[in-house]
Amino acid sequence: MRIEDNGVPIYVQLRDQFLRAIGARHLAPGDQMPTMRQVAVAFRIDLNTVRHAYDELERAGALVLIRGRGSFVAEAPAGLEGPDHDAEAERLARQVLATAAAAGVDPRLLAEKITALAAAKEEVR
Repeated sequence: MRIEDNGVPIYVQLRDQFLRAIGARHLAPGDQMPTMRQVAVAFRIDLNTVRHAYDELERAGALVLIRGRGSFVAEAPAGLEGPDHDAEAERLARQVLATAAAAGVDPRLLAEKITALAAAKEEVR
C-alpha cells in the first residue's frame, strides 16, 4: 500500500486500498486490521485521516469495530436480491465512476477491465 499525491484525498486512497485488499482476500473475514495509529505512523499521515478511512469502511460494512479489541474485517453480507440488489449495484457503479473520474481513468476502459476481471473470477470458481 502507498499514498500518492494525485489529487485523491488520502482517506479515500486508504479506504480504497483496504477495500481492494479485502476483495482480493489479502485480508479475510475475521482478520484484525492494523491499529489506526500503526497506519498513521507507517504512512506518516494524520491520525484523523486514518480514522476517517476506518469510519468509512465501518459504514460500508467492510469493518467491524469491537471496543477494547480493535477493528476486524467483517464477514461478507448475504447476497441482496431484487430492488435492493439493483440499488446497491447502482450506488457502487456511481462510486466507482466518481473515483475513476478523480483518477483520470476513462469509464469505458474501466468497464472493460471490470468485465474481464469478473470473467476471470468466474473461471476460477
